[in-house]
Amino acid sequence: MIIDGLLILIHVLMRSEENHKNWNQQKTNDSWAIFKIMGEFVNGYEKMSRIGPCVSIFGSARTKPEDKYYKLAQSIAKRITQSGYGVITGGGPGIMEAGNKGAHLAGGTSVGLNITLPFEQHDNPYIDKDKSIDFDYFFVRKVMFVKYSQGFVVMPGGFGTLDEFFEAFTLIQTKKIDQFPLILVGRSFWSGLMDWVKNTLLEEGNISPEDLDMVHVVDTEDEVLSILNNFYNKNNFSPNF
Repeated sequence: MIIDGLLILIHVLMRSEENHKNWNQQKTNDSWAIFKIMGEFVNGYEKMSRIGPCVSIFGSARTKPEDKYYKLAQSIAKRITQSGYGVITGGGPGIMEAGNKGAHLAGGTSVGLNITLPFEQHDNPYIDKDKSIDFDYFFVRKVMFVKYSQGFVVMPGGFGTLDEFFEAFTLIQTKKIDQFPLILVGRSFWSGLMDWVKNTLLEEGNISPEDLDMVHVVDTEDEVLSILNNFYNKNNFSPNF
């Protein structure tokens, strides 16, 4: 509660100065921002460290409930929780809602890492009440995903989804974090991207052939669960750094 109160106070102080800033005032505001960033890290670490092994599900906030990928994400989340994992999403609508809904209906852990945006983002109703965390900074939120997820299940999405996927891909490739499963769901959606990675990045020598082994492209929940379970039959659950 003390941390939440400090975050609110710092946020108000920062916002009150936003409309009247010259260069020197901006530098002063940056100093206040350090405390808010630190508070988001502390709050996130405290809450996420108690949740247990989870798999993150990413995808478009614009996907409608009648869409096949919404239904597939819900089914995958249900199967994940039935296998003993919790589910983490970005906490918003679309695929995020589908992931939280599948976990919630299966009686599993349902976590939402919400980001404050001027559009699209709002809490979905399927997040556990004590496991909804709000962030102003994308980079703090991304640290929580990477540190505490035991796998990334990446559904079709837009720039934000690509950002999360390539962030994890890069960190695993450079051995900044431990390896965990990176699973792209939807061969028809992701095949063009992966063809470009192979035919352009690899051909130009910008990546190594073994880098491609870190990514799985699948179509079904059975494939997702098989990849996760096979990996953790050989590896222990742990934070990634």
